[in-house]
Amino acid sequence: MDKQVLHITNGGRVTSRLNELEIEGERLTWQEIICEGPTLEQIYKQDFIDFRCKFLNDFYNIDLDLNQVDTEVKKLEDANNKYYKIVLWFEYHLFCHMNMIAVINLLHELKINIPIYIVSSGRTKGSKTFKTLIELSRNQFLNLYKNPILLPLKDIDLITTIWGIYCGKDHNLLKPFIVKSSSFEYLSNCLKAHLERFPNSEDGLNILERNILKIIKNNAIKSKHHLLGYAVNYQGYYGYTELQLIRIIDKLNIFYSEEEHSLTLNRKGHEALLGQRNFSAELDNQMIYGGVKKHDFQFNKKLNKLVKTVSNAN
Repeated sequence: MDKQVLHITNGGRVTSRLNELEIEGERLTWQEIICEGPTLEQIYKQDFIDFRCKFLNDFYNIDLDLNQVDTEVKKLEDANNKYYKIVLWFEYHLFCHMNMIAVINLLHELKINIPIYIVSSGRTKGSKTFKTLIELSRNQFLNLYKNPILLPLKDIDLITTIWGIYCGKDHNLLKPFIVKSSSFEYLSNCLKAHLERFPNSEDGLNILERNILKIIKNNAIKSKHHLLGYAVNYQGYYGYTELQLIRIIDKLNIFYSEEEHSLTLNRKGHEALLGQRNFSAELDNQMIYGGVKKHDFQFNKKLNKLVKTVSNAN
């Protein structure tokens, strides 16, 4: 049997686009939220799946379809003999980058030694805003496919190092990689965005939370749904889904008042944006990023690094 191309996509919509355009090769659809929740260095093991199942159920009431997971991962069995190259389809933002990092580590863990290419959207000629893969025109999409970036071994090693750090306890070790050049055009931005997901040491809000409060302050917001629309479209390099942003908006309800046709900042909301005190403890967010709990660390802007939250500092 002739060897095929294996396309690993960031979700069902990109897989559907490949099908619509009749692009040759087998598809593996990776549907996860690796940018949130606990992770382990070894991905191809039951402990990892158990960790992810519990997180997705506890935080988002999602039951992972284990049969579907098994079906997709089985496509990697005997990959060295079935495929002559692998093409990764992932976006420019943090959500996709963390999934991509996990996928590359899985391929490395399974000792798949065939050429790996990356196709990524982002800046496009003639557009002031970044575009996702499904927002591209037919010609733009096909042009990306015809011009993928081959990942050299040094970049695969880079990603496996970053994954090990992300699964560990000291995310400050990611800082040197923010200024390191690689084939991943948007990796630096995503690593910086990740560190700024931790609460700011002055007000206890992370950059996403603060941005949502600014949206409420600067716009005539009519409802949570209205706010969600703004939050989805103005989140920079995060690429969070509506499900994730709804959770954040609900957690921020101590900072705003909701009436029938309006949503406005309350006193705490204004105090938070003015940096008058640290609200980290009141938010009581139990989110985990890889190997660390979100509220065990805070991002100190002046030092440009994570510091232990005072209650957890030794």
